[in-house]
Amino acid sequence: MSQCTMSQSRAIEDHAELSVENVGGIDATEITFSPGVTSLTGRNATNRTSLLQALMATLGSERVSLKGDADHGEVELTLGDDTYTRTLERRNGTVVFDGDPYLEDTEAAELFAFLLESNEARQAVARDDDLREVIMRPVDTAAINAEIEQLEAEKRDLDDELDRLESLDSRLPELEAEKTRLEDRIEDKRTELDAKESEIEDADQTVDDTREQKNAFEDALDELQEVRSELEDVRYRIDTERESIQALEDERDELETTMTELPETPAGDLDELETEIDRLRDHKQSLESTINQLQRILQFNEELLEGDNPELQAALQNRSDDGEALTDQLVEDTTVCWTCGSEVERDAIDDTLDGLRELRSEHSSKRNEIDAELDELTDRRDALRGDRDQRERVDRKLDEIDREISQREATLDDLTDERSTLEDTIDEREAAVEELEGQEQSELLDHHKEANQLEFELGRLESDLEDVREEIASVEEDLDERDRLTDRREELQTELADLRTRIEQLEAEAVEEFNDHMETILGVLDYANIERIWIERTEQTVREGRRKVERGVFDLHVIRSTNEGTTYEDSIGHLSESEREVTGLVFALAGYLVHDLHESLPFIVIDSLEALDSDRIAALVEYFGEYATYLVVALLPEDAAALSDEYQRVTDI
Repeated sequence: MSQCTMSQSRAIEDHAELSVENVGGIDATEITFSPGVTSLTGRNATNRTSLLQALMATLGSERVSLKGDADHGEVELTLGDDTYTRTLERRNGTVVFDGDPYLEDTEAAELFAFLLESNEARQAVARDDDLREVIMRPVDTAAINAEIEQLEAEKRDLDDELDRLESLDSRLPELEAEKTRLEDRIEDKRTELDAKESEIEDADQTVDDTREQKNAFEDALDELQEVRSELEDVRYRIDTERESIQALEDERDELETTMTELPETPAGDLDELETEIDRLRDHKQSLESTINQLQRILQFNEELLEGDNPELQAALQNRSDDGEALTDQLVEDTTVCWTCGSEVERDAIDDTLDGLRELRSEHSSKRNEIDAELDELTDRRDALRGDRDQRERVDRKLDEIDREISQREATLDDLTDERSTLEDTIDEREAAVEELEGQEQSELLDHHKEANQLEFELGRLESDLEDVREEIASVEEDLDERDRLTDRREELQTELADLRTRIEQLEAEAVEEFNDHMETILGVLDYANIERIWIERTEQTVREGRRKVERGVFDLHVIRSTNEGTTYEDSIGHLSESEREVTGLVFALAGYLVHDLHESLPFIVIDSLEALDSDRIAALVEYFGEYATYLVVALLPEDAAALSDEYQRVTDI
């Protein structure tokens, strides 16, 4: 996720320098942060939130506003020898971001490190939203599933190869026995041939022919043996072609069976799926656009409520009838409406913002449903494409086999004709030999025929022996590879087990982190009648798009106690604002740790802690300060006063 590794973050120098120009309500400022806790101390309308957002922008966030009277803004963060920049440009009424921020992907950081009042992890607890969905949102489940499919395919290939090698265990002894048998037969044939050549030599000495007659006779014998050797080769090639044709026909039968089992994939079905996928993607894009607009509206209004836009404050102050300072109005029950300038109840604005937050949540839920439906449709489309592609591959293979069978059948016909021609030639050569042989040469002719046949058989046996030796060498090489393949298969099983349980492990880790930290925090902050706040992870059948699937669900429990010591379970809605804020922040901390942000992101930023009393704020800040290199928190002066004197304080922005 991050451009900065854990080792890099640990190597950061002992300060971080932030430069800001035209962001929020800030004209220009420069701040140096020391490692540890930094308190941005001041009243409302002192640009504390603007500074936090400027810092977030250098880290990668786009939840930051350009100064109202500026068309260009810039932020720069220097950590050690590295500098990260971000620019904001107003173009056609829209702010465009550019530069080189610290993070490439900020989704996890937005949820669990940038803890402003509108932070979704904090709000999810207050609204009793789906906490599991918030924790798991940065996890790319589609990529995990794709990796699982890839590893499963590799494992299937390995299983097939190992099964083949397993069969070679029994094949090797058979080959060794065949090798020994062939060697013995070759030895016997050589002994038999030596004896036959001795007989020929003895018989040759008794023949009293002229040299010319003898040579003609021997030439005729050689020609006869040559044709017989050619005939034997042709017969062997005929047998080989027939075996190849039979193997091809068997393969064709298997492919035809496979083809009948494959489902048809009408083009119209794929077209309909593509159309539906495109429609859902357009709908999702529209929802995301609306969500982003709602987020900007909420952010704008929350900044105004916090008093972080001095120019607009001044304009509203001039329009107020009684001249009362806006900063005074903001802490009372009424404020000035920034659209019409009239005085309105603060609760009315809060109710409107709550409605907008609820609408954003509804759109987010709908977007998640569309994501699930898109996953289902994409899977169906890919399956149909896979069936179609497999049918095309099988069809092409059948065509190739048909062509090869035709070619081999033509070759077989040619070989059959050649065999017939050679058989006729042998008849002719045998007749020629018989004409040349005399009464005394009959025995010599038989010896030559037998010797020629022995030589032919010996050559065939030696060729077979060479084939067996090559196969033995190949089998031994394959068996040597088996150990490596077995080790790789075990690695794949481990990787698959890890991937299949990764989501469950993340959920379990998140629950454990939250429960442990919540228990500690409740002890530190001493909420008198709260015994325990904890998350229980359960498995439930839920609907994702059109499918029902089993997935983990987070149930948040609140256990209270009475003055008499009796415990009972309460609801989130009955928590005080202070208790809800603490619970939301601890939930965000659990996400920060589970997604390893503490290894890749050295900052946590927090504001809007006014619901807590000063002592509890001090204890909470000290606790969070243990988990980030830099903890930057915006506080009112009276709350900052309770912090340790060791902490850095920034009062002038």
